[in-house]
Amino acid sequence: MAKRSVSKASQLTSFGAPPLIEGEDASAYAALGKRISAAVRPNDILEEIWVRDFVDLKWETRRWRRLKSKLLAASAYRGLERILVPISGFSEARQLSEAWARNETAALKEVKHLLASAGLSVDAVMAQTLSIKIDDIERIDRMIMIAGARRDAILREIERHRASLGQALRATSDTVEEAEFTEVEAPKLAAGPPP
Repeated sequence: MAKRSVSKASQLTSFGAPPLIEGEDASAYAALGKRISAAVRPNDILEEIWVRDFVDLKWETRRWRRLKSKLLAASAYRGLERILVPISGFSEARQLSEAWARNETAALKEVKHLLASAGLSVDAVMAQTLSIKIDDIERIDRMIMIAGARRDAILREIERHRASLGQALRATSDTVEEAEFTEVEAPKLAAGPPP
């Protein structure tokens, strides 16, 4: 079997399958990995591992942000119900918000009319939804911040690794240069035969 040359970006997959969940695009993950790897240009296996971790954390951050907006969208009917209760009563508010969630045309028109009559918009619905889901949103935001801190730590490790490698190379270079220019006395030869 012939050996193939492997690019740094494709080496990311040698650390296992990408951490994707249902519905996530593997090609988008690969493209992100390729771009980050091209920017960082890992020099050794440690840096390749750090780059993979960085890519995974960047992907995780994107996921949390996407899921946060999906959570709000999926819960919007609850925010709408809360807004409609004082306008139309509990029973009608529940039925109307559920029909609105199913995207029924009549419900969409009725909700638009009721919101307008109260001087409100869909922004009010989303604000109420945020109020309902704030604990979940805060937890997601904390996870995003933790992933960001871990990403930053990886970049610092790569910088530290490269700096210490550079210092080691400089020290080795200085030692080699000193050895090259050290004057060594020639050994003195004895006048007669060895004893």
